[in-house]
Amino acid sequence: MSNHVFFEHPLNEKMRTWLRLEFLLQQSEALLPVADHATALHFFRNIGELLDIFERGDIRSDIIKELERQQRKLQNWTNVPGVDTDRITALGSQLRERGSALMAGPRLGQSLREDRHIALVRQRLSIPGGCCGFDLPSLFIWLHLPQSRRDEQVSQWLATLRPLQDALSMILELIRNSAPLRKQTSLNGFFQDNGEDADLLRLRLDLAGALYPQVSGHKSRFAIRFMPLDAENGAVPERFDFELACC
Repeated sequence: MSNHVFFEHPLNEKMRTWLRLEFLLQQSEALLPVADHATALHFFRNIGELLDIFERGDIRSDIIKELERQQRKLQNWTNVPGVDTDRITALGSQLRERGSALMAGPRLGQSLREDRHIALVRQRLSIPGGCCGFDLPSLFIWLHLPQSRRDEQVSQWLATLRPLQDALSMILELIRNSAPLRKQTSLNGFFQDNGEDADLLRLRLDLAGALYPQVSGHKSRFAIRFMPLDAENGAVPERFDFELACC
């Protein structure tokens, strides 16, 4: 078991949305296969929340713009001495391929939104206990079908999200690796610095302190206050070392 933990905090609305999408996409696969009511509700709730995010803005356009921005950033590295140009070329090709795959598909979540079974479950999720067998007999009978049929249908649903997931994963990987972790020290649990147009803060903390960060700010300036997990008995040391990357 690791003695350290990573925290990530977005510094703009775009990154906030992308981290939420990544979380929901990961959670949609976390308890597969869908074998009972518990795993079914976990799966459908995550799908429903993904559709809610898709309806709030043009996610696909923002991601395609970011893929293009990352290509331009890579291009700037080609003339730097000692850079692995083959790696730069390969990454650029992957970015273009993922952008093309995302553009070629229909509107994000369209097939999921039009699926009758997903729509029925989604309608009932906001009602406490609304997915009981007597409330949602279609889900009840679906859960009694052979596992292979459910697995096939779930795979088809998730496949429609694959272009988004592939593009988003690559973008976030490049952003996370764009800046190194550097040792920092907070005084009396407080630290502040300039963001330098960063999109994301990454903090690496020692678990022994049982502290968690509360972050406020934006891409140009941010502040971090460390709080004890045990609010009544915990204490914040005068000096607390941690690692920070502004990505």
